[in-house]
Amino acid sequence: MKINGAQKHSVYFIVCMIVFWIILAVTHTASGMAGYAFSFAMGLLPFLGGLFALLYENKSSERKGFIDKGIFFAGLGLFLWGCGEVIWSYYNFVQGVAAPYPSFADLGFAPSVFFYCIGAVYLARAAGADVGLERKYAKLFILIASIAMFAVSYYVLVVVVRQGVLVHSGDPVLKSIFDLAYPVGDFVSLTAAVVLSGLSFRYIAKEYHLAIVSVLAGLAMMFIADSVFSYTTSIGTYFNGDFGDLIFTLALFLLSFGVFGFLPKKDIV
Repeated sequence: MKINGAQKHSVYFIVCMIVFWIILAVTHTASGMAGYAFSFAMGLLPFLGGLFALLYENKSSERKGFIDKGIFFAGLGLFLWGCGEVIWSYYNFVQGVAAPYPSFADLGFAPSVFFYCIGAVYLARAAGADVGLERKYAKLFILIASIAMFAVSYYVLVVVVRQGVLVHSGDPVLKSIFDLAYPVGDFVSLTAAVVLSGLSFRYIAKEYHLAIVSVLAGLAMMFIADSVFSYTTSIGTYFNGDFGDLIFTLALFLLSFGVFGFLPKKDIV
């Protein structure tokens, strides 16, 4: 299957990041400045890719519809996440704070989840998901899928990550809020996209199959990454460039790759 130029460059990026992470893991150097460098680098794709998506939308104002809106909102989510990572890296390199959480970096991270949700819904609808909403058993599917997703999320967030306790007594209030808000936001985004796409994947144009799957996989990976981050920061084992950061990097790549897949065919190389 052909991919366009933006997707091609995102593949180059993720390959370099995986190699970078393997080197850190093998040499056990992720806990120092090298880990800070990895953390900064993993924010480059969402920052630059999201900015590209936003600028692309502005340059293509004559194009209307769900694709435009999906690219814009998903791109805005990516850009904000990248901004959050820039602020995070400022704390790392300038302030010498290894894990600034919660901090001003969350002003970029937190709203990104909301815009991922809007973007994912628009992109799913652009690919043909609306057709599936008219199917006979659509409402039943929505109900079952939502319950199933909730059950899985509850098990991961409460039973596994929080060890049966929603709020740990020793955690700051703001951290407790973010620990729940991030994965829950990811859950809402993923559920909305899964419901729309699951209802009508057979009706989605083949040219968008890879893009939709990539966005869904990215949302799922982001849910896992936020859950891992919440767990490791709660037990005090988080460090820049750890396995959780690798999952974040993969999630951001998948989201970016999927969003880029909705660019016009003229960009295919």
